[in-house]
Amino acid sequence: MKYLAFLAALAALAASGNALAVGSIANVTIIDRDSGAVLSTHYFRGEYWVAGKPGDRYAIEIRNRSGERLLAVTSVDGVNVLSGATAAWDQPGYVFESRQRYEITGWRKTHTEVAAFTFTDLANSYAARTGRPDNVGVIGVAVFRERPPERAYLPPQIAPAPSAREQAAAEAGLGNQARAGTPAPPTSAAADAAATAPAARLGTGHGEREYSYVADTEFLRMQSEPNEVIRIRYDSLDNLVAMGILRRPRPSAPGLNPFPASPGRAFVPDPPG
Repeated sequence: MKYLAFLAALAALAASGNALAVGSIANVTIIDRDSGAVLSTHYFRGEYWVAGKPGDRYAIEIRNRSGERLLAVTSVDGVNVLSGATAAWDQPGYVFESRQRYEITGWRKTHTEVAAFTFTDLANSYAARTGRPDNVGVIGVAVFRERPPERAYLPPQIAPAPSAREQAAAEAGLGNQARAGTPAPPTSAAADAAATAPAARLGTGHGEREYSYVADTEFLRMQSEPNEVIRIRYDSLDNLVAMGILRRPRPSAPGLNPFPASPGRAFVPDPPG
């Protein structure tokens, strides 16, 4: 069976897990692409949450912690990030080599482009603009282990040439499976928390086009249902504070000098030059 593979930058994965990451077989973190910071995860009533800032670009970083290839079917706001279809387990996903990591930076548009993920208001989110607002505010990764390859001829695949920035890139890819599934519904506690949030919820927009290269590969799933499902919810800082998920940081008092007109203590200066 033919699949698409994505050229993803390789990086060594530390033996210890990332404290901000979610998942066991694979680790998932959300990256603020404008600052480069990993968004902190907050565990609240059975759900993991991150606070996004409207207008910022973000990426979903997935790290394969296992010693084998994995397939990661990835969705944002209930929409498959590769096909744009309403997300289900049997749809395309990224294939990761052992210990590989990759940042998914946007909605797949072509073999060479994505539209960047951007935090935006719910009404301007891609899911809402395509008539599917019900699951705005959740990122999902369904992880599948690979079945040992069968002895069968597989035709050669075509991989676009990487850019100069991606000379060190390595393969990852898309998979398909016969049986569909749906993500588990949110817990009642999480649903109650979401209901207490202000009306202006955060979603993911369809941002500017960016280069991202793809190639072909093969992947056969070990089973029809995921070996692991990772779910991270997100909203604005104001909404997370309103729901009681986190507390707003208190500003620290400015330092005061009781003798502002007195010079500081002087010591021996360095010689000239």
